Amino acid sequence: MTAETSQTLDRGLRVLKLLADTDHGLTVTELSNKLGVNRTVVYRLLATLEQHALVRRDLGGRARVGLGVLRLGRQVHPLVREAALPALRSLAEDIGATAHLTLVDGAEALAVAVVEPTWTDYHVAYRTGFRHALDRGAAGRAILAVRQNELPAPGYTLTRSELEAGACGAAAPLLGLTGIEGSVGVVMLSEAVPERVGLRVVDAAREVADALR
Repeated sequence: MTAETSQTLDRGLRVLKLLADTDHGLTVTELSNKLGVNRTVVYRLLATLEQHALVRRDLGGRARVGLGVLRLGRQVHPLVREAALPALRSLAEDIGATAHLTLVDGAEALAVAVVEPTWTDYHVAYRTGFRHALDRGAAGRAILAVRQNELPAPGYTLTRSELEAGACGAAAPLLGLTGIEGSVGVVMLSEAVPERVGLRVVDAAREVADALR
């Protein structure tokens, strides 16, 4: 490093790059080893980055990139929505249900894009900006299933009446993206989600993930 650069800032940026290159996060010990600094330095770096929502730590202590990274650029969220909208529109129109893209924000699931079908007499209202716990609702459960390596064989997660009475949800996680945890899902008024809908959701999640690469 030259005299004009900041060692602390350099280390913080290196932490973010290391976290962005892993799907499962890193522990303090792992970061310490990769950076070649002691654990105390890593704790301070993570604490500072967490204050700015650039890093988040799960219950197991693993650090991951936070959604604050997206908020650094005002156009990033709109770009994410723009990339996902074609697949979400197609999904909503095909099955006649509200489709959404959900990303992890701290300990919550955050809907960042929502598309409602144009041809149905009624459908479930679901709004951009809606938040809920990761362990409630199909969108959050699909993300947790990937974290825990427990995603059902069909590739999607189903729930009923967890966020809204009488509403069923199906969601499939975004796979193969570095630094982004999310899912694509639908919510519908039905006794159960047909298998064809679940499989269609998996296809849409794959399309969105491809668009975000």
